[in-house]
Amino acid sequence: MTIDHHVRVYKSDENLAHEDQLAYKIAKVAADPVAVTDEVTDMIINRVIDNASVAIASLNRGPIVAARAQALAHAPSTGGSGANIFGIGELVSPEWAAWANGVAVRELDYHDTFLAAEYSHPGDNIPPILAVAQHTGASGADLVRAIATGYEIQVDLVKAICLHAHKIDHVAHLGPSAAAGIGTLLGLEVETIFQAVGQGLHTTTATRQSRKGEISTWKAHAPAFAGKMAVEAADRAMRGQTSPVPIYEGEDGVIAWMLDGPNAQYTVPLPADGEAKRAIMDTYTKEHSAEYQAQAWIDLARKLHGEHPETADPANVKSVLIQTSHHTHYVIGSGANDPQKYDPTASRETLDHSIPYIFTVALQDGSWHHVDSYAPERAARPDTVELWHKVTTEEDAEWTRRYHSLDITEKAFGGTVVITLNDGTVITDSIAVADAHPLGARPFAREQYINKFRTLAAGVVAEAEINRFIAAAQKLPTLAAGELGQLNITAAPGIIDLAAAPKGLF
Repeated sequence: MTIDHHVRVYKSDENLAHEDQLAYKIAKVAADPVAVTDEVTDMIINRVIDNASVAIASLNRGPIVAARAQALAHAPSTGGSGANIFGIGELVSPEWAAWANGVAVRELDYHDTFLAAEYSHPGDNIPPILAVAQHTGASGADLVRAIATGYEIQVDLVKAICLHAHKIDHVAHLGPSAAAGIGTLLGLEVETIFQAVGQGLHTTTATRQSRKGEISTWKAHAPAFAGKMAVEAADRAMRGQTSPVPIYEGEDGVIAWMLDGPNAQYTVPLPADGEAKRAIMDTYTKEHSAEYQAQAWIDLARKLHGEHPETADPANVKSVLIQTSHHTHYVIGSGANDPQKYDPTASRETLDHSIPYIFTVALQDGSWHHVDSYAPERAARPDTVELWHKVTTEEDAEWTRRYHSLDITEKAFGGTVVITLNDGTVITDSIAVADAHPLGARPFAREQYINKFRTLAAGVVAEAEINRFIAAAQKLPTLAAGELGQLNITAAPGIIDLAAAPKGLF
């Protein structure tokens, strides 16, 4: 039975004991040897495949090229065999593999998500945990248990503690979750994991400016940095080094000064002792390369493209109003008041956080592509720009309520669109969840995850290597100690030119 833990700020002279601190309670969950259920194991395999899909599709994009070059300058230490970098065969130190692979997984905004009080991409836990697992010669079963922990802790924190209201980036929940997952992987003592969780949080609190206005390449680096910090935090904790305490509840801690303040109270749900970690089952992946709140809107736009092709021509359209949740309106909609969201010269990172742009292109094309839909020439097309500037969003109270609902059967990330044509015709349609969502029109199952991998790997990875990886991933729970290198993928000859990477300090 899940236990609700009440968290508040304590003055230093109250001497809050370690075992009463949230970070310690997280560590206890991580150290619990409870078995992983079959359905959770199957979903973990799906997400390992999903991460590899989007990483492979990113191999020659600028952020990945730079992160990979940095990682290659850091050889494995004598403490282990090293970890793999997606696309190549070289081994590097695990924290740098976590860095390079974390950037690759995050770059296209194309992997899994969980949305509640806060936002998250729980698949960001996999690169740092996998890197440490490869470095230490762990088994597939060890990795499965560790990933289950990473997802559990991040999802539980996301359910309870809002960061974005205080302009703190959502990776502040990832540092602690990845550190907890590494603790599970290595079978660390509760006190050691406690210190790693605290350092993981302390070093990963940053502002949300990385997701505001002119969005930069740092958006892909932010979770990779959190994963790298989690690896380093675990290493320091294993060496007996301690973290600031209480990191959440202290009077100069995260809650008091970065979140709701000294009078704040939160209720954080965590599994009870012996309770299986099932949080991954509440998460959902993406069919389209775009911010998650855009997934349902792409699907609705594709539907309208077929049913009402006249709406694709700006000459026919007076206005397009998207009625949606608070988050969609204020973060990726016109409520953000970011002129960049209507700028045809904006960065890809900016455009994938612009629902007016995304809806327009999907409405006109009846499809979505992770590269072509963001191409500068696509964004600058005159008829697209004209229609794009007729699209606005507004918050709808009911869609906001459903967005925050903890009832999975009514939780929604869509809304209603009202398209008014110049002849007075009004076209209205609604969508609650994306087609690929577990409750959507075409829920993703193993077949869809494998197809996503095959589609994105085509032309980048040889067919034999594609087949080898899919077979290895599906055998994940039975991979023996030292066999986790099989979860790497090697690009086809000529795809990656390591010599062409930009130069830096390393």
